[in-house]
Amino acid sequence: MSHDVTSPSDSPFRSEPTERDQAPQFVLPLVVHIEKAAPPARTDALETAARAVLVMLSDERSHGDGEWAQVMRDWQDARIRKVVRRARGAEWRRAEALPGITVSGKSAEVRVFPPVPLDGWPKELAKLQVSGTDLDDPEPPAQADPAVPVLWLNPDLDMSAGKAMAQAGHGAQLAWWELSDKERAAWRDAGFPLAVRSADPGRWGELTSSGLPLVRDAGFTEIAPGSCTVVADHPALR
Repeated sequence: MSHDVTSPSDSPFRSEPTERDQAPQFVLPLVVHIEKAAPPARTDALETAARAVLVMLSDERSHGDGEWAQVMRDWQDARIRKVVRRARGAEWRRAEALPGITVSGKSAEVRVFPPVPLDGWPKELAKLQVSGTDLDDPEPPAQADPAVPVLWLNPDLDMSAGKAMAQAGHGAQLAWWELSDKERAAWRDAGFPLAVRSADPGRWGELTSSGLPLVRDAGFTEIAPGSCTVVADHPALR
């Protein structure tokens, strides 16, 4: 499932055409491990995907002269696209053999890969399914710890699990960009604790006008362009 993001002001997520649209376009691939007999819980998959994005952003290979640094810069200089696909069995084993990082949650496994050109996917990933990734929570998730960053989902939008995973990743990335180096290091050293929850309908309006990082979807799939999907409520940004 392919997603782009927009955001007001001078953010790289602006919806109107900018120089970013002239740059070569890249996507960040994420593959979620879904076996039919034991699928992960939905909320855990969303949280694990968000952490996977942060792990990739903070990895030493993504910075300086690291082996992924140039493609990470190219990706962030263009539209910030993420694609979530699913794999099981031999598909997952083939995905794990490619350069990337596997992040595990309580029940979920998500592998994140260095960005690839829109039309330059590795064949092992290109053949994976995009649509139809849907998951459920066996029981309602516990209330989020206010001391932990929370990625609040728009309660009025009906998103597939794949769509919501990409949006949670966008929210985590916006929060990461807003933090100082010291705040980033503290979050990383703690293992990127975070929660993904659907906001209370009455509070969603407050969240979107709070000044916290806000994801607006470009509307390529599932929802209307400009829809607000996630507010990134990191304690350091309140």
